[in-house]
Amino acid sequence: MPRLLSLTLALALATPAAAQTAAPQPANPQIDYGAFVKLAQQLEPVRAAHRLPWVEFARRARADGALLLDARSERAFNLGHIRGAVNLPFSDFTEAALRDAIGADRGRPIYIYCNNNFTDNRAPVVTKRIDMALNIPTFVNLHGYGYANVWELADLVSTAQLGPDWVANAG
Repeated sequence: MPRLLSLTLALALATPAAAQTAAPQPANPQIDYGAFVKLAQQLEPVRAAHRLPWVEFARRARADGALLLDARSERAFNLGHIRGAVNLPFSDFTEAALRDAIGADRGRPIYIYCNNNFTDNRAPVVTKRIDMALNIPTFVNLHGYGYANVWELADLVSTAQLGPDWVANAG
């Protein structure tokens, strides 16, 4: 009997603490993690088919109407970027900012690259963890905002290898 009393007392004391930690947090109506994960999963085969080797990527990115988009930070972009790229940092992606950078044509071909496309592993293209490479969220976000004609640099290149296609700025 003392054992049953001890168990009952322990459960009674533990219930408020368990209920307190298990209480669901109010949802933020401006964040939908599940929708992001679902979109990323749906886009996996699309992304695989939209990755290009450097020569083809560069040729297409130079075509009339194409946009070469660099979503790295403004600081990294200013230190060096692929010639002809337009900078819109990923953290600044909004409907309006994307429309200003890309234009009204949601079918416009957009070509993206990130630090992890470079073998240099020094500023301004310091390698990120492979699962955190900027190409992935950039690709997913552009599609999520309605820009479906997105192409990604598949190759690893060095800034030296790009020669005049790499713009290096002091500072």
